[in-house]
Amino acid sequence: MPSAIIEIIQGDIITLAVDAIVNAANNTLLGGGGVDGAIHKAAGPRLVQECASLGGCPTGEARITKGYNLPARFVIHTVGPVWTDGTKGEPELLAASYRNSFALARQHAIRSIAFPAISCGVFGYPMKQGAAIALQESLLAAQSGDFDRIILIQYSVPALECFQAVARQLAIPFHP
Repeated sequence: MPSAIIEIIQGDIITLAVDAIVNAANNTLLGGGGVDGAIHKAAGPRLVQECASLGGCPTGEARITKGYNLPARFVIHTVGPVWTDGTKGEPELLAASYRNSFALARQHAIRSIAFPAISCGVFGYPMKQGAAIALQESLLAAQSGDFDRIILIQYSVPALECFQAVARQLAIPFHP
């Protein structure tokens, strides 16, 4: 099976013309700060209407909606854990957020998908640890043959450099 290309890039997730972008959402799915707020604003009011019909989303799970005014056809909303100290199941929940997003993508024949650094913003997850989980889960998905492109998009240069450094440390091949 051919492997997908894992890309680690800097940019704004709402500008990507891919099958699906992943939203680092909160449990309500009704919008919030950071990437969540930006996605809701760019997608338009029909996104919040569809999200309201889903009844929320537990931490570690994922839900899918249309992309509406975004260049992406779909938005996969996942709720990562809020970091406390790493002993409250945060690593398992973060890995589940990525795994469940990839599983939902497979169910909808999504071949190109872009992720922000889930939980690494306002939820306080340490960037290096979050990057390691994101990269390990992306590598497993890339090896499945179910995806053509997996993009880990970072809004800031420090986040980009952190993800690239962790990929090198873990010997995970990527394209910049």
